[in-house]
Amino acid sequence: MEEKKELGIMDILLDEDNEDPITLYDENDKAVRFDQVAIIPLDNKLYAILKPIDPMEGVADDEAIVFYVNEDGDGDATLEIETDEPTAIMVFDEYYKLLDKAENKQ
Repeated sequence: MEEKKELGIMDILLDEDNEDPITLYDENDKAVRFDQVAIIPLDNKLYAILKPIDPMEGVADDEAIVFYVNEDGDGDATLEIETDEPTAIMVFDEYYKLLDKAENKQ
């Protein structure tokens, strides 16, 4: 029998073939599922734009959230909500630039 290894968040985020939702847990340990929109490297940090599948208080149905990849003391990656609004705007701007570039290549 083969032991099933649980994938870390980086394995999930960087897997181009992964179409499964990403499940994160809020401060009350409630599971919240997200669709991955994009991974954006910016200023030596890695950001993930995720769109909630499950309803979230204060987040509209058409909104996405910027998370940054944070490494804990053991080297394990976690996702944290980017609370700095100018940084989140820069991440979305970078995403829109990538979309424009992709559309212009078609």
